[in-house]
Amino acid sequence: MGLSTHVLDTMHGTPAAGMQVRLYAVAAQGAPELLADLRLNDDGRNPGGLLIAHDALRVGRYRLVFEVAAYFASRGVALPQPNFLEAVTLDFGVAHPTQHYHVPLLVSPWSYSTYRGS
Repeated sequence: MGLSTHVLDTMHGTPAAGMQVRLYAVAAQGAPELLADLRLNDDGRNPGGLLIAHDALRVGRYRLVFEVAAYFASRGVALPQPNFLEAVTLDFGVAHPTQHYHVPLLVSPWSYSTYRGS
């Protein structure tokens, strides 16, 4: 059923519109393979829908990288240097590619939370 993400800015209580997100496939050996590089839409989601379509999702390890500091700086938030969170990197596994994997991120300049959603 594919892979999706949704990012909520808990500092402002809004979707994280405009945040840059990169998705990688992570093999046991070798460098991670970039699968997608995107900016979130006004709803804090991939403007193209699923990050990986249901028929293309495979068993394996994946990585999502969320550019948190750049996003909050673009919102005018005064961040210390160095930033507490520059980027949030989430490594996760897909064991059942026929199921939907939704990876939400709730984030502020100082904290984040994630879970496997539906």
